[in-house]
Amino acid sequence: MKELISTSTRGLFRDLMTDSTVGAITSAFQDEGFAPNPDCRYDDTSVRRTAAQERLDSVDWTNSGHVARACRVFERLLIDWGDGPYLDRFYNSLRRDGCSVDYPGTGLITPPTVSGHLRPIRSLATLTDPSAIQEQLDRIQRAIIDDPALAIGSAKELVESTAKVVLIERGRPVNDKDDLPALARAAQEALSLHPSSSAPGPDGSDAVKKILGAVTTITAGLGELRNRGYGTGHGPAATRIGLRPRHAHLAVNAAVTWCQLLLDTLADPDAPWRKTS
Repeated sequence: MKELISTSTRGLFRDLMTDSTVGAITSAFQDEGFAPNPDCRYDDTSVRRTAAQERLDSVDWTNSGHVARACRVFERLLIDWGDGPYLDRFYNSLRRDGCSVDYPGTGLITPPTVSGHLRPIRSLATLTDPSAIQEQLDRIQRAIIDDPALAIGSAKELVESTAKVVLIERGRPVNDKDDLPALARAAQEALSLHPSSSAPGPDGSDAVKKILGAVTTITAGLGELRNRGYGTGHGPAATRIGLRPRHAHLAVNAAVTWCQLLLDTLADPDAPWRKTS
């Protein structure tokens, strides 16, 4: 699989770390779940460049989940740099890799979208503990082409994990006996995102309510698709006939749309649920 961020771009970032500190480099990578790669053979007189390379080597650059987290490391370590020719070269190299970069500006980096790769859910960074959701995203990323059944089963689990995280973040009880639609409904209601919710502004408009009604059915469809044997979690009675990567893409993209909506709303400081809490 193609690496989403090129070795030349990573080299430019490593060189920029000459002006950082080992502590800042360690913290930024550690907070995104990256430890030093013990097999790194990079040799340099700079302990800062060496520290950066050891952690860059622990990233799976073909995995969009890993790449999204690495981009957050880039953003964090470069946020106070201002501008300069070396920074220009790095951001221009990111653009050649297919990234969208807000520079000059906020410095936010959106990884490239490649067929077979999931778009990142940036709102994960606002959660107290995003590990359960990230685990499902990483599993889906590995399976979506070669194992559609696993991707479909994981898409259903992604929605479950997201719903539970939302309820916990909102201080609501989590009933492990609830089926997927009930769990999803509770999470949507906790954020005033259910079509029956009353909210000011566009969230309360008929147009948005129609869209929310359609989004609500996503969870029921995912549960049914998985329960009918097309996703992992239940042993099928026979071979899964006709299951293709396109079915996995359909289920996964639907799940990511639902999760993106809830996590973005949870993170939005002006979301209606904050005014009615």
